[in-house]
Amino acid sequence: MEIHREPEGMRAWSEACRAGGKRVGFVPTMGCLHEGHLSLVRVAKAGGCDAVAASIFVNPTQFGPGEDFGKYPREEARDLDLLRGEGVAAVFLPGVAEMYPEGDQTVVEVTGLSKGLCGASREGHFRGVATVVAKLLLIARPHVAVFGEKDFQQLAVIRRMARDLHIDVEIVGAPIVREADGLAMSSRNRYLEGEDRLAALCLCKGLCSARDLYAAGVKNPEKLVAAVRAGILSEPRAKLEYVEARDPATLSPVRAPSDPMTILVAARVGPARLIDNITLGGQST
Repeated sequence: MEIHREPEGMRAWSEACRAGGKRVGFVPTMGCLHEGHLSLVRVAKAGGCDAVAASIFVNPTQFGPGEDFGKYPREEARDLDLLRGEGVAAVFLPGVAEMYPEGDQTVVEVTGLSKGLCGASREGHFRGVATVVAKLLLIARPHVAVFGEKDFQQLAVIRRMARDLHIDVEIVGAPIVREADGLAMSSRNRYLEGEDRLAALCLCKGLCSARDLYAAGVKNPEKLVAAVRAGILSEPRAKLEYVEARDPATLSPVRAPSDPMTILVAARVGPARLIDNITLGGQST
């Protein structure tokens, strides 16, 4: 497994793969890897990628004031071992100076899809995401880049950014990977201990209640959202941020029965801000 800390090295690796006729897959991460990240590597391989690369970079521009940039877990040696075990061929490990050289003045912003949901409380977050992902895609030059559907709004933003900027890459969304008890896997789950860890299950339990209602014939989005909200509000340790029904393709609010629809939720439990979602209808049922 090759390790590159400079953009030039990562780009040269990708160009060599392309010249050899290989289809290149790419999995951008912020490290602190878990099974969810590793599943993205497997999705890239299953999708026909001959060589898969990953990046590890804790991107400062997507963290707001008072957020957890400073304490975000960094475990480079462990992460590299996990990626090596999955057969990853190359890892891009830049520093801040490599991604944002002195005098850097350019940002990328997807104006519409970044509004609302997580964008409402995390001003500038998706601008930071779009900017760093655009840089990573232009450096790594993959044919395919894989992102998790847990970050549903982020995935929509990245797809639109790549399309609008004519970046020649296929953006693939991979299913949410959950712990045995249903909690969506996240690096921030490490912040949860004891009763907070148990309380965090209110997100997936609330979404499951909406899934069960939908399967029973309840299609009204207001009733489905209300069921999720009630489940989360019943947990005193959870501070609900939002529950909304959106069109999975456009992220437009859903006001009437729709097939499919995605219900997205964000809440704080103890020191962790957690997000989750479920898509109802379509092929999800």
